[in-house]
Amino acid sequence: MNKQTPTDILSEFSKKKILVIGDIMLDAYIWGNVSRISPEAPVPVVLVNQKEYRLGGAGNVALNIKSLGAAPLLVSMTGDDEEASFLFNLLNEKKIAPEFLLKSSMRKTTTKTRIIANHQQQLIRIDNEDSRPLNEFDQNLLTDKVMEILPLADAVVFSDYDKGVLNQKIIQLVISEARRLHIPTIADPKKDNFFSYQQATLFKPNLKELQEGLQMTFRRPVVMEELNAAANKLFEKMNIDIAFITLSDEGIYVNNRESGKIIPSHKRNIYDVSGAGDTVSAVAALSMACGL
Repeated sequence: MNKQTPTDILSEFSKKKILVIGDIMLDAYIWGNVSRISPEAPVPVVLVNQKEYRLGGAGNVALNIKSLGAAPLLVSMTGDDEEASFLFNLLNEKKIAPEFLLKSSMRKTTTKTRIIANHQQQLIRIDNEDSRPLNEFDQNLLTDKVMEILPLADAVVFSDYDKGVLNQKIIQLVISEARRLHIPTIADPKKDNFFSYQQATLFKPNLKELQEGLQMTFRRPVVMEELNAAANKLFEKMNIDIAFITLSDEGIYVNNRESGKIIPSHKRNIYDVSGAGDTVSAVAALSMACGL
């Protein structure tokens, strides 16, 4: 059997469709310079140079999938507001089909605004969001849309940021149907739904989420025995196939029930790491869709 080259793998990526379900966000950036302190309060005055909008959350996962040559099928719910219009425009600009993105007049679009001074120093982040669970009507709309397009997918990513789009009912419904169709599921959990991803194919918390979910304490640098113990707890409590734990600058821990190992990272100085986990989710989903 011939070993696949990176070119072969990327070629396979282009044939895949990945269903992304979860919390889409608008990431807003305000760039400027600080040269003085306000006379009104002891805070810096930012002279704005530039504003920029980016896809965040499930939108960023979809963008990463698109950038790797595959077709994202993005299902989420926004508010019916100006921020949602920005998101739709960004999706069209990036050639990501917005046709499965639903709007609700009962919600606001999750928006995170970062004010950055002198090109690299983040001064403050302002969150404008509605993290309540979807009402019954909106949840039924979302569920129907997901179940309609699930058979088209080669893998499913849950992009969960605890912003109300995902709950245990829809998570388990999708995982159950995906298993029946032999479609791998990749879960990127947060605290509220941590244990809702029973029988997911790949479960991808970061170390902080794992610590909160399992009520365990981990030393830094990480200790392999502690990670192996955590993975075994996940296998026992959740019946997942693969534990995939991101370790920030220490890399990624992977355990497929047979053995665990750490894949080290290449360390770099980065002032904004937002969205790094979304990139990992996208690559993991495409790899599993290709049977890697």
